[in-house]
Order: sequence, then structure tokens, then C-alpha cells
Amino acid sequence: MQLLGPAHIRDLAELLDVTPTKKLGQNFVIDPNTVRRIVRVAHVQSGDVVLEVGPGLGSLTLGLLEAGASVVAVEIDGRLARQLPITVEQLAPEASDRLTVVHQDALAVQTLPAEPVRLVANLPYNVSVPVLLHLLQTLPTLESGVVMVQAEVGQRLAAQPGSKVYGGPSVKAAWYGSWRTAGQVSRQVFWPVPNVDSILVGFERRERPGSDELRRREFELVDAAFGQRRKMLRQALAGVFGDAAAASAALEAAGLAPTARGEELTPAQFTALAASAP
Repeated sequence: MQLLGPAHIRDLAELLDVTPTKKLGQNFVIDPNTVRRIVRVAHVQSGDVVLEVGPGLGSLTLGLLEAGASVVAVEIDGRLARQLPITVEQLAPEASDRLTVVHQDALAVQTLPAEPVRLVANLPYNVSVPVLLHLLQTLPTLESGVVMVQAEVGQRLAAQPGSKVYGGPSVKAAWYGSWRTAGQVSRQVFWPVPNVDSILVGFERRERPGSDELRRREFELVDAAFGQRRKMLRQALAGVFGDAAAASAALEAAGLAPTARGEELTPAQFTALAASAP
């Protein structure tokens, strides 16, 4: 199957009068080898139903179809959403019946026309974490995935307690599963060339540690703890519990030191704190 190269990408962009915008986080992949690498790292199998967010001009879409997957592509830009089936029909007509395009903001997705088991995407960098958390919360059939994100964001998602980059995204992502970095990506495989480094991040779903209500409580605590990450938790969480004394009591009830800071707590400890909170 023919994948998109630099000339294809620029021709399609000119045809559609598309100028990549920072607002939509658009940087199109122009290197077929990188596309095949992402598909390989994601362990995409023939017959898989794969969710792709922000397919753009279709570089990764064609790679997923080449691997035998069925693709549900969610695209916010109407021009790109309309063109994608045409591009696939022209370059991979034998696979066109395995593509479904949903013209929608990924943050507004509640249901899809198929149940994806994998998420594989070059995510718009400005909304990558909110999109990931929303899709994992909304689509329980997602079992695993690999996403390309800004390197700084990817490192946060996969960070462990005590790390300088461990924070809210790390703990919230861990609610849904285990995360790992899966390789860096050269800036030169994009058009236009971004001014940030990119990284692949993989995840494997695991059973959630509790109910949606527990998740909401935990995420509130996480936001407070890392919103003032230099403060001791008894101070950082005072607003959530009412005052510092109540926060200290809740921390002690969960077996945690009131003098600890958010970056010292594991995701499981945040869950325990949320579960013990009144």
C-alpha cells in the first residue's frame, strides 16, 4: 500500500487550502517509516478496531489500514474529514470499507459507530492530555494504545513518584492503566517542523480502582496537591477539606504524613486518600 510522503502531503494541503495551525495543533507526519513504526509499536493486528484522533491528511490512517485494522477516525476540521475517505479510496481502494470518519471534536465524543480496542494517534499537542483522559473515561473498550505527543507531556504521563515531572497528568493517567515511553520522534518527520520534541507513549488498560465518584474525588485532590506542589499536603489540601487540621486528619487516616508533598504520593495513595475522605 502506498503511504503519504512529503509531496503527497503538500499537494493535499494545497488542494484543500489547508495551512497547518497552532490553534488546532496540526503538524502532519510526512515520513512513511515513522508511520509504520508507530503501527508496529502499537501492536496493531489485522481485524483490530482502532480509534485515531486527528487523522489530518491521512498519513497514519493509511498505515493502520495497511496493517489490516478497521479505523474510526475522529477529525474536528471539516475539510480534512471530507477529504480523508477520498484519499483512502484513491490510494487504498481495497481498504476504503474499513474506514469510518467522524467529524467531531474528540472532547465531545460520547459514542462511536464501532467499539475500538486500541487508540493510535498523533494527538494535537495543545489538548493531548484532556483528550486522552476523556476518551479513556468515555470508551471502556479501549484496551491499549500508542500516542505521539509533545515530549514533555509524554514524560509526565509516564512519570513515577518522586520524579521532577511527576504531577497531575501522571496520577490521572494511572487511574486508567500503566504508561510507558516508547521512543522519541525526530522533528524532521513533520510538516511544518515543530519547535518541540515529540515522543511515543504507550498504555495498557487495567481495571479502574473505584467508582466514578471516587475518581472525581481523587482528581480534585490531585489538582489541589499539584496546584501548590511546593506546599505540604496539609496546606495544599486545606481548601478541599475545609482547613489544614481537617486535611491533616484525613491524611493520617489514610496512613499518610501531613508533611508530605504531592510528588511523593503514589497513584494508589491518592486513591486511598480519596477513599478515606469524608
